Order: sequence, then C-alpha cells, then structure tokens
Amino acid sequence: MGVDKKPKVLLFDIGGVCVVSPFQSILDYELSLGIPPGWINYSISKTAPHGFWHRLERGEIKLDDAFYAGFNRDLHDAMRWETFYKTQQSKNPSLPKEVPPIPNIDGKWLFNDMMTASTAPDPWMQPALRNLKASGKFILAALSNTIIFPPGHALHREDFFIDPIRGLFDVFVSSAHVGLRKPDPKIYEYALNEVDKYAKSHAAEERGRSLGWKDGVKPDEIVFLDDIGENLKAAKKVGFRTIKVPLGRAFEAVDELESITGLKLAGDHPRIPIKPKLGGANAKL
Repeated sequence: MGVDKKPKVLLFDIGGVCVVSPFQSILDYELSLGIPPGWINYSISKTAPHGFWHRLERGEIKLDDAFYAGFNRDLHDAMRWETFYKTQQSKNPSLPKEVPPIPNIDGKWLFNDMMTASTAPDPWMQPALRNLKASGKFILAALSNTIIFPPGHALHREDFFIDPIRGLFDVFVSSAHVGLRKPDPKIYEYALNEVDKYAKSHAAEERGRSLGWKDGVKPDEIVFLDDIGENLKAAKKVGFRTIKVPLGRAFEAVDELESITGLKLAGDHPRIPIKPKLGGANAKL
C-alpha cells in the first residue's frame, strides 16, 4: 500500500477492528468443544449470500426464533460438514479417516455469545480512534456488517447510532440499514458516496478548507481497515487502500495507521496478542 499520500478518510470495520472480534468467540467455542477450528466460519461463509446470517446482516429478516432455527440449520448441513472435514484431512493426515458425526452446535447460544463478546472495545484500537478524533485531521467513517437487535434483547438500543463507539465517527454505514453487506461492491460504492457527501457538505468550514474537502473524496483517498481478507480484496477493487487487522493483534494495524497519518496513536495497553481460551466451561452444545 502506498503511503506517500495522506488519506482524507479512515474507514473502519467495527467487529474485529474497533471492538473485540466475534471470531475470537467462535474460535474459543470450537476449541472448548473439540470442534475442528474453522468449521463454523466455513459453514457461515458457504451459505452466502442467502444464508440466515447474511440475510440478517442485510436487514432482510428479523432477529427472532425463526432466525435462530434457520441459523442452526445452516450450521448442521451434513454435506457441507463432510466437505469441510475432508479438506482438513488433506491438511492434517493424522485426523481419523472416517468422517465423524456433524458437531452439535447450539446456534442461538453461540450467536448471542459472539454478539456479547464483541461489544468490548479493542484495547489497542480504541485509544487510536480517540487520538484520531482529537486530531481533527481525517474524516472518520465506519463500514460495518451489522445486526439490528429487537426490543427486549439485551443489546437493543432505541437509537442504533447513539453509542460510545459509533459516536466517534463522522459517517457510519450499517449493512442492516442500507440493505447491503460486505463484500458486495455496491456497499463500498455507497460508503464512498457517503464520505464524499460529508466532505463536500463541510468544505466551507475551517477544517474542510484546510484539508481540501471541496474536491470531495476519491477512492484512493480512503484507507479501509478490516479483519476479513475478502472484504479487503473487494475494497481494493474499488480503489481503496487497505490495512488488515490480525485477530487478537490490532496493535499491528495501529502501527500502520501511525505510519500513514504521522500521528502518535497507540495507548499504553501491553502489546501481547489475545490468545484463544481453552477452558470453555460455559460453551453449550
């Protein structure tokens, strides 16, 4: 990624970037129950684009018992499990030759554990975000695959966009509100249009004049941070610059942000990677 040109926009994914990754919860769940790591993510990804998870993140269906039942079915497809297991065998010959029964997963428990875990701010990215906000030198934007939690759910908010983390951003693009989700190219174009509108509408302000916002925002003036490779590849095709945020090691992405922005962004949290939890006493089958 070229670093000779300072961006106008820093565009952040939320889960796994600004907050603790839900994938950490998935990995902990798999390891605690002896499920081959990667099965749950594989199962979710292979149901795209019409799986229950994907439809929920586009706001096409509600988070209710029908979703949980459908999501559970998506996690218990025997043919998909056999394909996954045989792929793992090719990588690890020590695995038993006979395909074991499909893992019994409590989809509702797993889903809510993932969502609850990913409300915690990332200890490395959070201070970086606050320092970026304080600098006033960039448009801070978010592009996130999201879920609208219904009234009565522990994570429900009357106003989705009033939130300590969401409040840090000048622009927030939520998949469940716009009916698109990453890595659909249309959502990156939507995000580009939104930050371009923001820049032009604030161009006459002192900050906008000093940062050249009157000309709007071009794709290569955006740096996009995400933890998922296919989301970053799709962003590159649109012309965004990208930073990969490694699972449990967001401090590496903060280092890249410091290099790009020329600002001191890191807090004082120790640079020790978050490792999977192997206890799993609370995991539920």
